[in-house]
Parts: sequence; structure tokens; C-alpha cells
Amino acid sequence: MISRRIPAAGVAIAIAAMLGQSPAFAAAPLAKTQAPGYFRMMLGDFEVTALNDGTVDLPVDKLLHDKPAKTTQALGKSFLKAPLETSVNGFLVNTGSKLVLIDTGAAGLFGPTLGKLVANLKASGYQPEQVDEIYITHLHPDHVGGLAAAGKAAFPNAVLRADKHDTDFWLSKVNLEKAPEDKKGFFQGAMASVSPYSDAGKLNPFEGNTELVPGIKAVNSYGHTPGHTTYVIESKGQKLVLLGDLLHVQAVQFDDPSVTIDFDSDSKAALAQRKAAFAEAAKQGYLIGAAHLQFPGLGHIRSQGKAYQFVPVNYTIPR
Repeated sequence: MISRRIPAAGVAIAIAAMLGQSPAFAAAPLAKTQAPGYFRMMLGDFEVTALNDGTVDLPVDKLLHDKPAKTTQALGKSFLKAPLETSVNGFLVNTGSKLVLIDTGAAGLFGPTLGKLVANLKASGYQPEQVDEIYITHLHPDHVGGLAAAGKAAFPNAVLRADKHDTDFWLSKVNLEKAPEDKKGFFQGAMASVSPYSDAGKLNPFEGNTELVPGIKAVNSYGHTPGHTTYVIESKGQKLVLLGDLLHVQAVQFDDPSVTIDFDSDSKAALAQRKAAFAEAAKQGYLIGAAHLQFPGLGHIRSQGKAYQFVPVNYTIPR
């Protein structure tokens, strides 16, 4: 006989135990969070940390210059659909003497689902004050928004570098005034993000192909924007090329590199740059990274006739 002093829940557990059943408990609430958005690997003597700024839903069936039905079919092959949840990534490179951040995410310039890069940088074991230099692939909002917070530099000790073609274009008040209304925000976002650095004398544009620090070189890849830049990182014979926005949709543009997107300033030039980048990476076998590949956005490219296959990096623990 069960004592009346045992609470009702205890009685239920006792009866379940006698019947050989596991007790049922109320379901826990959904956590609705992801693990901290960083992924770390070694490249020779350099430590590379991919940082996720979040994701944004993009109507790629409308943005890509292809038939919507064909885009839908290509997405479906990868079990995806439009709008496509698209990663926004930055890359932190510790050379041993410099801490370099390449692209900074969007912060609040591209919607409420982004703006996590600084938090993920901290989660990865670094602080914004430790960043020595920031290199920007181009001045679109989802690459420069993270530069500033509340009108102040988010990375107070960093020097900011970008190709002069891009700074001249996006920081021009004349170009802002001439831009269509739906494009003015691109100029305004770039100006607001860069101004804390330019006001402090820490904006230092470069022109064309330039070694910025030992082991990291800027290489022009103009087309997506007037000064779009890729960054080549090399250490101990290992090589990583960060492609910026030479591609946006992994499930479409590796199968068909000829597909361009509305965001390109010069679609023809952007297409030529993408084809050249894919061909060289496939031929030489080095690593590539990109801002909108699914996080962590790092891997190799393998050629398949006129198409390509992206092979993501193996999960690794740096040693």
C-alpha cells in the first residue's frame, strides 16, 4: 500500500516503475539558438577563424539572372528553396604578429537576423580591441556594417583598408545624390560605417594588387563593385583565397558559373572574375572562402566539365 504522504508525482513515478515504464515529464521549451558561430583551422603557421554574422533570407529566384523555375530546380537538388537562408561570414586571420579581420558583417544594416559577428569574435576567444587591421572585400552593407556601433568604431585600434576604387565610389556624396532611391542606402550605410575610421585618420585605401602584411595580399577582382577585392593568404606553402562576393548561391553558381545576380555593379566583369577564380582554384587545389557560402564558408573547388563542385572543409580541431 502506497503511503498517503508520497506526493502525487511520486505516486505516478512509483506506479510507472512497478509497471516497468519510464515516467513522462513535461516537454522542455525549445532553445531556438545555435552554437557560437565560429570555426577555426590552421593554415601553415596562421590561425584562421571563420566568423558568422548570422543569416538572411534572400529571394534568390528573383535576384539571380536566370529563369526562376531553373533556380528553384537547382535549389531543390540541394534540398533548399527560396527565399534561401544565406550565411554572412567574415574571416579573422592571426598571423602571429597581426590580427586581421576580413569583412565585418552587416550589424544592423541588412535586417534583424544579422549583427552577430562581434559576439562570435568574442566567443572565439578574441576581443575587438585586439584587431590590428580590417580588410574589406567591398563596401556593400553586409560587409561594412559591423565596422561601427552607435556611431563609434567597433574595432577601436584597427586600421581600415579597402581598394580605392570602392572607397572613391561608395563614399562619394555626388554618387549618393545621383543614385536611385532604392540604392541610396548602400552609399549611406558605407559612409556611416567607415566615418569613425576616416575621422580618426585610420582609413588607408590601397590601389590594385598590394601586399598588406606579410602573408596577406589584396588582388583586384573588379566587377561586383568598382573596387571588389579578393584576399590571398599564404603560410608555409598553404594557401587560402577569400573570394568575397564573387558568388552568392552555392547550390546554383557552382553548377552554372554563368548565372549573375542583381547586386553586381558590372555583371559581365563579375562573371569573368568568377569563372577565372573557379578555374584557378580547381586547377591549383588551394582553399577558398566566401562571405555567402554556408557557414563556415571554407572548402575546395573541383572541376566537373563546365561545372564545379564545392567540397567543404573537414571538421578540424587546430593543433
